[in-house]
Amino acid sequence: MLVLTRKSRESVVIGRPEDLEVILEITILEIEGGRVRLGFAADAKMPIHRREVWERICNGNGNGNGNGHGEVAATLVPQSSRT
Repeated sequence: MLVLTRKSRESVVIGRPEDLEVILEITILEIEGGRVRLGFAADAKMPIHRREVWERICNGNGNGNGNGHGEVAATLVPQSSRT
């Protein structure tokens, strides 16, 4: 596991240096009261879920769009909209 320290509005990118392609950008949006708000920017076709939702999907208890109780995957910002 890679462990990094970031401040508010700083980001981490995951990508392929040989392609100069950013696959996922994670930005710290807010740190308050022991909670951290994260922003994820990726291609709209890339599903991003919280771990517990992912496990339900992998175990056949979800359809990839949520758990049937109003929970959906994160809304993604298209790469062309990033600044």
